[in-house]
Amino acid sequence: MRIVFMGTPDFSVPVLDALVEAGHEIAAVYCQPPRPAGRGKKDRPTPVHARAEALGLPVRHPVSLKDDASQAEFAALEAEVAVVVAYGLILPQAILDAPRHGCLNIHASLLPRWRGAAPIHRAIMAGDTETGICIMQMEAGLDTGPVLLREATPIGAEETTAQLHDRLSAMGAGLIVQALRDLPTLTPEVQADEGVTYAAKIEKAEAQIDWTLPAAEIDRKIRGLSPFPGAWTEIEGQRVKLLASRLAQGAGDPGAVLDDALTVACGDGAVELLRLQRAGKSAQDRETFLRGLPLPAGSRI
Repeated sequence: MRIVFMGTPDFSVPVLDALVEAGHEIAAVYCQPPRPAGRGKKDRPTPVHARAEALGLPVRHPVSLKDDASQAEFAALEAEVAVVVAYGLILPQAILDAPRHGCLNIHASLLPRWRGAAPIHRAIMAGDTETGICIMQMEAGLDTGPVLLREATPIGAEETTAQLHDRLSAMGAGLIVQALRDLPTLTPEVQADEGVTYAAKIEKAEAQIDWTLPAAEIDRKIRGLSPFPGAWTEIEGQRVKLLASRLAQGAGDPGAVLDDALTVACGDGAVELLRLQRAGKSAQDRETFLRGLPLPAGSRI
């Protein structure tokens, strides 16, 4: 099929690769514009932009698609379908209507649960036991369109957002290739009115750990916010990101270190901290971290 691909971050790259490998014609790749990054604050192309150029595909990165000129340029591509995955811009109705088969979105949740910006983070933070991928026919509402295909997957007890992100990206790549192959035979499934939840954008203000909360909630926050923005706590006066954890046996005053393996007491239960990152340093496993900043039993964080 003749496709317009619309995506921006790392999550979208395997999908672009899968479409190319499946033999589809990519008329153009749309992504967010390059933005300042790194110490030099030089404009850096997005992951999709870089991958598209490496594949020799034409790239467009308009700031908006609301103006007539941008919409006319999009329509002139005469695409049969647009594939949209984590693009980052609202698509006006004129864009949604331009391809012959409309716009298909790859969404990283089991709709109608976790519509919105951060479905992977929110699923882990809420303690969901499964999530998945939906291929959705886009309409004007926020992730409200009918679902063409869905695939579920369990969330591991120690899985982080980074790990689940990579699994779902690969699942989405496979599922969109299947959806495009079977498009004439698929029956759109209208989303249920019950069970709707919204995955609000992650705010950095959410990231500080409150050790008086139950261990299960703290563990979910650590895993759900890893790697970005990273849950954090203060240790010896330093802000330290907590990037991996698991539930552990033990009890004590909230914030008390219970053993030499960095098991920390919570309001109810305890968590074992497995991966940490001090400010200005690389992420470290627990053993390496403790060699640089020993925290014997009885310490407090």
